[in-house]
Amino acid sequence: MEEAASVNETIRKDLAEMENRLKIYIDKGRVAGGVEVREEPVVAERPDPAKFKLLKKTSSFDGQFLAVDCGTRTLKRANNWGVYLMRATYALVKERQVYWGYQERLCTIVGDAHVRRSYLQDFRMGMESHIALQALSNAPSQLYDVHKDARRTYLLLDGSSHFGGERKFQVSLYEKCENDGINLLAISKNSPSLHDEKGRDLIATTYTMAPHEPWVYYPAGKADKDRHQYGDISIVKLCAESLHAFRCDVMEYLTSREIGELLSPLTCIAEDPRCVGYPITLWLAHDFSKPSDSMLLSYNDWVEEALKEAGLLEFLRREESCCSFADGLHGIKHAFEWEWWDGQF
Repeated sequence: MEEAASVNETIRKDLAEMENRLKIYIDKGRVAGGVEVREEPVVAERPDPAKFKLLKKTSSFDGQFLAVDCGTRTLKRANNWGVYLMRATYALVKERQVYWGYQERLCTIVGDAHVRRSYLQDFRMGMESHIALQALSNAPSQLYDVHKDARRTYLLLDGSSHFGGERKFQVSLYEKCENDGINLLAISKNSPSLHDEKGRDLIATTYTMAPHEPWVYYPAGKADKDRHQYGDISIVKLCAESLHAFRCDVMEYLTSREIGELLSPLTCIAEDPRCVGYPITLWLAHDFSKPSDSMLLSYNDWVEEALKEAGLLEFLRREESCCSFADGLHGIKHAFEWEWWDGQF
């Protein structure tokens, strides 16, 4: 009951923040200027066959894998503002047991689509960092073995190893993992910034050169904390039967270890048919981050009730209608049926 009350109080504050921001928008319009969108630096690499190393296929691992992700669903939006439901989740896989939890927030942004996209990514990274720190701090009985050995714990982030500043994970999460000896890896579903020497997709190029068995290509890029890159870049194929390989950033404090020994345990969580070579823990965190339609309808009702009580609903509904005519042509009644943001830019 205490947890439910806490969540309700948080959402109540988010609703009050939404009311305040949209009232200022109605009274004063959009504020000049916007959020600068900083793109991830491009990494160019001439593929080198000597950098391939086979990974030892493992069927089990005497440890645990923790992953976090955050889903974003649009509740209401117009051309100049949007209200979003953010759902951050963690998934912990230990042998055949799965533990999970989540946090939800409402995020209200005034600005065009580009400003909203950048702000949402920043908000998402902050929520993922927070729930990861919370899971590491509050669930030691699940995370650590009887010897309190954190080195058998893997924390998998969805994305690249960028920490500190806008659209990046929190440095405090990196420091927590480094101090506790947790194996922190960042694995991206998509990596458009990795190019070969001709500007082509580096992962696709290395895949054509690689053996059939699970492998790692390392390093494709080195850590550079001055540019917020906290890990060495590698490319991994974790399942022989999969057609997919992924970027995997290995944090700088782990690079003294043998790369094959460090990454081979991931092969035991990458053979589930639901995730086609992607670590099942990350897949579960992504799946848990999707709120149900009934939950989305409830949040939509709470938002409209708060706006109605504040006397803002009718004005904002007219702007929403101007933006959503195309949705109506496709039979879409609510924005969340059509639009969601997953951070893949």
